[in-house]
Amino acid sequence: MNTTNPFEANANITVDSIPKLVFAAAQRHGDLAAIEDEGLIVSYKDLPRLSLDVSRALIASGIKPGDRVAIWGANSGLWVLAAIGLQMAGAVLVPINTRMKAVEAAEIINRSGAKLVFSIGDFLNKDYPAELAKLFEPQQLSIVTLTPRQGEAVESCCDWDTFLCKKQNVSEQSARELAMSIDGNDLSDLMFTSGTTGKPKGVMSRHGAIIRSFSVFVKTLGLIPGDRYLVVNPFFHAFGYKAGWVSCLLAGATILPQAMFDADEVFARISRDKVTVLPGPPTLYLSLLAHPGLESANVDSLRVAVTGAATIPPVLIERMRSRLGFEVVTTAYGLTECGGLASICDIDTDVETIASTSGRAITGTEIVIMSEQGKVLGAGETGEICIRGFHVMKGYFEQPEATAETIDDDNWLHTGDIGHLDKNGFLSITDRLKDMYISGGFNCYPAEIEAVLTEHPAIAQSAVVGIKDERMGEVGCAFITLKPGQILDQAMLISWCRERMANYRVPKQVKIIDEMPVNASNKIVKAELIKHVV
Repeated sequence: MNTTNPFEANANITVDSIPKLVFAAAQRHGDLAAIEDEGLIVSYKDLPRLSLDVSRALIASGIKPGDRVAIWGANSGLWVLAAIGLQMAGAVLVPINTRMKAVEAAEIINRSGAKLVFSIGDFLNKDYPAELAKLFEPQQLSIVTLTPRQGEAVESCCDWDTFLCKKQNVSEQSARELAMSIDGNDLSDLMFTSGTTGKPKGVMSRHGAIIRSFSVFVKTLGLIPGDRYLVVNPFFHAFGYKAGWVSCLLAGATILPQAMFDADEVFARISRDKVTVLPGPPTLYLSLLAHPGLESANVDSLRVAVTGAATIPPVLIERMRSRLGFEVVTTAYGLTECGGLASICDIDTDVETIASTSGRAITGTEIVIMSEQGKVLGAGETGEICIRGFHVMKGYFEQPEATAETIDDDNWLHTGDIGHLDKNGFLSITDRLKDMYISGGFNCYPAEIEAVLTEHPAIAQSAVVGIKDERMGEVGCAFITLKPGQILDQAMLISWCRERMANYRVPKQVKIIDEMPVNASNKIVKAELIKHVV
């Protein structure tokens, strides 16, 4: 067991899985609050029992170890209980982006083979279960709602309380024995991420890797029992899931789920809930610092901030400390294929280094820079960032060829990111091999967006690139050529896209051009397109 595991001294439980972590945390943290979410308050002492209730109901519903169970919902206390419960039943968590349309969510469900999905009810003026149920036969997929819905009854759908009644058919003791049998080599989650092919790939991660990686994370940040962690980062992302609520369980902190980012509400919660820990992408802090209510906001409780997904201007770090009161401000780097964490800056690192690098490799991890020919490069030389260690994914779900393309024969994970290491091992990310860009902390894959644009009857060709944006970091700009005789403008296309894709994927700019710049292989040269962005 890694020496940073806070439970290593507990003789009763060897913590190498999330279920065992929950039992150990109950022993260690007792009456401290594990979850506070409006009317739901769960102590660490009660967390195992409530999670086992979910596990028992799932087992009674026919869920077996190794089955996949999806969650398609905004951050909430019940989301956490559902996730822990399904993992206690030996199932594999499949988190789904709440911004996805029903058809996008259905693709993830189909690809994963999920038999049951926990879903929000009514959210953002949408009846999520009803829309999803239209895409499946009742016997194909069971839907359990985490929040109320107002629509007509759906045959395959039941509410949370009705679902939990099934627990009576399975004893708590048998469910506990199953939960305790889950070990570090068992799959914990299947998180779908896309690449340049535009087709989502399911990343298979193990329980033990999460515990080990984020024990380092917790220790580096100095999280302590009683910390109050406002989790704004979405639970469907490793930042909100593993660096979020799992890290709270490791530290004995209170999970304070936040369904959506709203600056007014976040300021109110910081004051009301005495928030001490508030991670997020740079856009979160920029929004708070630019808010007119900053001067009157009570942010005295804030202590720890950690960010990623983009470089941070030194002035932002200074303002986060002076205006928001953070004692700890640091940054980290990771990707889904390595569980979300590969490097981190120690909290005593100087501001310039935190701003310009993503820290050094965590314990048990190697990071090297490779040339196109696979040669390991020296300090200061730029090439592809490659990672090797305990937390690298088991592989892509049912995609052995894609796995072999990403993890080489020497077990190096090829990230597709470009960067360099300095002589002290600090990692700087300078570019990406792939076209992916990051908008407000969300990875955006042009191939996915372009695949949707090809369905528009007026479009002949499309190319999407990421362009700089002061608030979001980057946004999409779609270059379009039209079919003969067709008419299309920016407003029309953006409106069309909003009906078909998650908001963060919708291009914010559209440029109609006569023809695409292509190279000798007839591939679009996106670097030429970017030159025309104002």
